[in-house]
Amino acid sequence: MVPLGTPAPDFELLDVVSGKIIRLQQEQPPIGTVVMFICNHCPFVRYIQPELVRLSTGYMAKGIRFLAISANDASQYPEDGPEHMREVAEELGYPFPYLYDETQETARAYEAACTPDFFIYDQDLKLVYRGQLDDARPGNDQPLNGKDMRAALDAIIAHRPVSPLQKPSLGCNIKWKMEKHI
Repeated sequence: MVPLGTPAPDFELLDVVSGKIIRLQQEQPPIGTVVMFICNHCPFVRYIQPELVRLSTGYMAKGIRFLAISANDASQYPEDGPEHMREVAEELGYPFPYLYDETQETARAYEAACTPDFFIYDQDLKLVYRGQLDDARPGNDQPLNGKDMRAALDAIIAHRPVSPLQKPSLGCNIKWKMEKHI
């Protein structure tokens, strides 16, 4: 896993809903930034989508920025392409930009491994959390409440250190593009 304290790699990606290019770096940095790698087809992501909307809506009102990125190879998984991304974002009411990483360079820069994969940065864009939303998974009886991410975000808002005891996220592997060998 990426070490805590690592600076966030900058990026510029297309928001499939607004059609605008979104950049990580901003003139007025928020108190915290969540960069999440998600997609449309993964059952782990589909399971947590309602909590992602609840959590992000509540914390955006408290000054936290959320950016969702899909980096899956859309030629192998067409449901993860921009048109379907926009449909899902609109249907579920995503309050955050849903960005398409067609080249997969951003996912590689973040060392994202799966969907969902969550990275939380402080106001200086230093990594303070990389881990799971909570213990809920499709088929287990754990509550879907975002407790792990909520604890990290509450610490940022209260200007307290985020606990370094973090559980890695679990989900579907990112669908990397096949390299063409000549």
